[in-house]
Amino acid sequence: MQFNIDIQKTLQAGKRTFNLQVRFQSTSQRLVVFGPSGAGKSLTLKAIAGLLTPDAGHIQLGGQTLFDSANGTNLPAQQRQMAYLFQDYALFPHLTVRQNVAFGARHGWLNPRAQVVDPAVDYWLNAFELQALAHQYPGQLSGGQRQRTALARALVPQPRALLLDEPFAALDPALRNRMRAELDRLQRQLGVPMVLITHDPEDVAVFGDQVLNLRDGVIHDAAEGPLKSTQEVLA
Repeated sequence: MQFNIDIQKTLQAGKRTFNLQVRFQSTSQRLVVFGPSGAGKSLTLKAIAGLLTPDAGHIQLGGQTLFDSANGTNLPAQQRQMAYLFQDYALFPHLTVRQNVAFGARHGWLNPRAQVVDPAVDYWLNAFELQALAHQYPGQLSGGQRQRTALARALVPQPRALLLDEPFAALDPALRNRMRAELDRLQRQLGVPMVLITHDPEDVAVFGDQVLNLRDGVIHDAAEGPLKSTQEVLA
């Protein structure tokens, strides 16, 4: 993954003015943006995904320009071929597990490298042990099952990059550790580049091949390699 990002965005929330100024380059397959709540992590991820338009700057992925204020380029989100996993998983409550998994490929974009939709859906249902739950609805699922459904939906179109917004925050500690290990295994197996945002040092320790430390809307430093302790992360 070759990311080149230099963006600025000013937002007004009530009486607070928030200035996001993010600049970094990365060739890592696993990039973690670490910082406390309110640091601008989700805003950064949404800008990459095309869900938020910066005021100025540019975003490039793999040599392709996704956004450039200088020449007016702003590729629509559905053309960026990125999978975005929201913190609350954003499953459609009126659709079954199978329908949720198939939704992105049927109603959004489908990478030309992807398989025919139905076999691809079956593949990921089996990969995440969801086939037996295929006709159930999100309200009938546990937190871990909802997360697996959301991940399967994100991976069906074979995205160019996987964007993860605090993917383990809603899980209990035991399930959180299991799902970290599962995502770690899957990402290494599939080779899909990912950007993960988190405030949890344990996420950094597992996924942080490269770590960006974001505070108050500004990248303060970038560290290569996983950080070994909470103290190092918070230093």
